[in-house]
Amino acid sequence: MKRFNCIWVLPLTLLGCTDPHQAEAPWEAYHQQLESALADGPVETRSPPNIGAFPAREARLFDIDETRDSLLNVYALRECEITSLVAARNNQLGKVAPPSQQWLYERTLWQRLTLCWTSDVPETLSSENRERLNKLMSTKTAQLPYVSWNAIFDSDEWTDSFARASHPLKIDAIPSIEPQLEAVRYLQQMVEHQFSLAWHQDSSRLEEQLNTLRARPLTAEMLRTLMLASQRLEDASEYLNEHATPDETCLPRWNKQRLAALSDAAQQWLIAVNGLINQYPIVVPEAIQAYQSRWLSLQAPDAPWQRYQATIKSHERARAQFSNCTPN
Repeated sequence: MKRFNCIWVLPLTLLGCTDPHQAEAPWEAYHQQLESALADGPVETRSPPNIGAFPAREARLFDIDETRDSLLNVYALRECEITSLVAARNNQLGKVAPPSQQWLYERTLWQRLTLCWTSDVPETLSSENRERLNKLMSTKTAQLPYVSWNAIFDSDEWTDSFARASHPLKIDAIPSIEPQLEAVRYLQQMVEHQFSLAWHQDSSRLEEQLNTLRARPLTAEMLRTLMLASQRLEDASEYLNEHATPDETCLPRWNKQRLAALSDAAQQWLIAVNGLINQYPIVVPEAIQAYQSRWLSLQAPDAPWQRYQATIKSHERARAQFSNCTPN
């Protein structure tokens, strides 16, 4: 019986991977181990496909009617403390504010209108202005979930996470994703509490969390890492199945810890991303639903995460045809 000392050991580090060849290195090393064990030529490899394009802007956002009113009518509601807020929104800086700041503006406006409506102020207004206040509050209440959706899905920080111009991570260098998870959790909190008068938004913290998401295209990296791992496991499985012989060929033991680490990290991240999408109390755009089902799902068999689980099991069956080599 052949004896081999080599074991596929993939130490975990906290570094990302920007060089696509680095992501291939652990798989090349593993394939070389199989080639040495079977001594029957190289493992044939195929390039994994890229992830699908994130839906275009017009397909992922909602059309929201702009609320227009005269300065006199806004001034008539001055006791609701919205005049300075509206003025800031309509000045030059307000008009070019990023989506996140527009979200904060709309939520603050909704809070002030709601607090005003439930106060003694409406009793001091004319019937016309009281009706105007009620209509404005109702409009902003109905619009707020769509505004918050557009704020996230129109932000570069979020859309860049799905960038096709990204690279797989090195499976022995999966980064810590806790900062990104914390960022998504905060966005979930904002969506969950958007109709809460008690929950106070924090502009600086929101921008801090968005900057964390901007640091790397993590969704794309996770998906492409799953897809690369699935393809390389399939390549290895085909090699073993094609070269299986009844002799006493053995395989070096392999360490599956890194496969599990990738699975766990990807699962955590996809749960968070899906959780944010599903947090919205609205029917999300069909294009996002389709993207979510095809690429982000943890249940769909053709989505990257489930395909990865299937290829691990398939590779285990391919390896089971051989005995494990006895270490020296």
